[in-house]
Amino acid sequence: MILWLALLILALVYRISAPFVHWLPNFAPLMAIAFCGSVYTRRKSALLFPLIALALSDLFLNAYYHAPLFGMAVLARYFCYGAAAWLGLAVARHKSWVALLGGALGCSVLFYLVTNSLAWLADPVYAKSAAGWLQALTVGEPGYPSTIFFFRNTLAGDLSFTLFFAGCMEFAASCEGRSHLWLSGVNKSPVAR
Repeated sequence: MILWLALLILALVYRISAPFVHWLPNFAPLMAIAFCGSVYTRRKSALLFPLIALALSDLFLNAYYHAPLFGMAVLARYFCYGAAAWLGLAVARHKSWVALLGGALGCSVLFYLVTNSLAWLADPVYAKSAAGWLQALTVGEPGYPSTIFFFRNTLAGDLSFTLFFAGCMEFAASCEGRSHLWLSGVNKSPVAR
């Protein structure tokens, strides 16, 4: 649990530093922490920690960007992070690297579809038609990078951090003489020698 708390603090710092580091927007660890935290801890309390980190970082980021603390966009983000944690609980029951990577991919796609569909509904720039929705999902608003660009970074971040966190957890388990054995899907005790 201490490891996850440390990861959340690092994610919080990483997320707060986003306005000052422009090298890779939407490449962040928080979704992977929400997802992997539930996969590896299998506690429903794991759902709260990423949401707390999100709320604390939102206090700073929303003030920095002069955005409201509450609203549909904020609720959509919280929904996506909560869904990632619930998906992690489901993936924990089907131990395999395919399920893990599929879950991380699902988190990215869900975030992309929910947030861009909400932008399409709320932003008057988009026509309220199939063409407007397609614009919101692909090129986005004129004058800004495309939403596909942000999705690519979200996907890369979610998959990279999921693999990193899962690798760390698997390595720690093997050092303790136990293994989650994601490749075989079977959890065995170490053999005594």
